[in-house]
Amino acid sequence: MRINVTSVLVDDQDKALRFYTDVLGFVKKTEIPLGEARWLTVVSPEEPEGTELLLEPDDFAPSRRSARTEAARALRSASGSKSPVAA
Repeated sequence: MRINVTSVLVDDQDKALRFYTDVLGFVKKTEIPLGEARWLTVVSPEEPEGTELLLEPDDFAPSRRSARTEAARALRSASGSKSPVAA
């Protein structure tokens, strides 16, 4: 099993891209316009076919929904509840 893409929620895609490339040394792999946002990924230069980090805007609707779902799961886990969460 392999993780191909994982999201990193960011408040500014351009600023995050500069940080991940200029400071951390990642390289941009994918950039596809999606209205106000972009599908923007970076990868390690040592593993260009490795896991992609999706620099996902935290104000993008699917991001907010995912964050709420994860927060609900974390709260249930902390309380010991086993009930599923609707996405």
